[in-house]
Amino acid sequence: MLALRVARIFDGRSLNRDAGVVFVEGDRIVGVESSGYDIPSGCEILDRPDGTLLPGLIDAHVHLVGDSGPGALERLPGFSPDDLSRTIEQSLRVQLATGVTTVRDLGDKAWSVVDWRARPHAGLPTVLASGPPITSRGGHCSTMGGEVSGVDELRAAVRERAERGADIVKIMASGGMTTPGTAVDQGQFTAQELAAAVAEAHTVGLPVTAHAHALVSIRDAIAAGVDGIEHCTFLTADSVYVPDDAIAALAAQGIVVCPTIGRAPDAVPPPHLLERLLKAGMDLESRARQVAQAHRAGVTIISGTDGGINPGKPHGILPRAIADLVTGGMAPADALASATSTAADACGLGDRKGHVRVGHDADLIVVDGDPLSDISALLRLDSTILAGEVLTSHSG
Repeated sequence: MLALRVARIFDGRSLNRDAGVVFVEGDRIVGVESSGYDIPSGCEILDRPDGTLLPGLIDAHVHLVGDSGPGALERLPGFSPDDLSRTIEQSLRVQLATGVTTVRDLGDKAWSVVDWRARPHAGLPTVLASGPPITSRGGHCSTMGGEVSGVDELRAAVRERAERGADIVKIMASGGMTTPGTAVDQGQFTAQELAAAVAEAHTVGLPVTAHAHALVSIRDAIAAGVDGIEHCTFLTADSVYVPDDAIAALAAQGIVVCPTIGRAPDAVPPPHLLERLLKAGMDLESRARQVAQAHRAGVTIISGTDGGINPGKPHGILPRAIADLVTGGMAPADALASATSTAADACGLGDRKGHVRVGHDADLIVVDGDPLSDISALLRLDSTILAGEVLTSHSG
């Protein structure tokens, strides 16, 4: 048995001030006790007197096939199956090194992530996967292979994802900022097409999350009854406009928003993307404030990074994305929950991940300091425990 003794425990929702020792046996949490609890002899002890223990982090929006280089997704047609497998594993190792123990992959090439995870892999994060995102002909991320046209093809694509074992359907409701020739402020599918895709997905037991930068696509996705919206930027032709009724509908329908904020330090967006952001009057701070305001209005926010798509969005920046939420005005506990308990619930894993709770998976991290008073403590990762195994530990 392993005993983790720390100064404080964030249980996925709040600071558990009465607890200071977590017991792990095998790959499960078997006890959460007070800081003065008498640890039985024979236990292996990881003692961190100024550490905070948290659930392992969940990055709810990644692209594991992306190598974080310039034009990472546009270069995918040149990748061999072996190239894709190597990139997936390297991406996961980078994620794990920053405390991420679960990822939700929302777009691969040719089913590479779905097929990869069907093979045994030890010592890497848990992977949820969508397969290739469903997109229009020549649409955003069409290089991944998910192009469709019309309701019949949409329904068939959804059924294919269910048959191949995908966990979620990802659909590109609007154009994207990284695909030349697509209109980021316009829709790629009609409201009726989105509704047909959602109905088919729910029939086969899959949730749907929609990539939507455009205000019109956000409205159509809400009307279609999607389960989640990625980015949710509220772009119009020349600005950002966040209508109160759209925010109220997101909250009322329980649609989960993954805003994919967070960038590498000192990262400069590609010129075309920078031009689009400046045209809309959007910068990182205003975007973070927008997300925090939506959260205060009752919208469920989870954290994801879009990791892997370019140098500004490399794998492993989730701690910075969480910190950006705090900068925007979100309470530290809520920001931490967005990458632990709330993310686990949204990804369908709330019964075993995202909480420090007896019976849950022993995916845990220890950071140096108190992230509730100093969110930058997330960048001071001390130890990572994955499925009960201490993978990284720096003795103090």
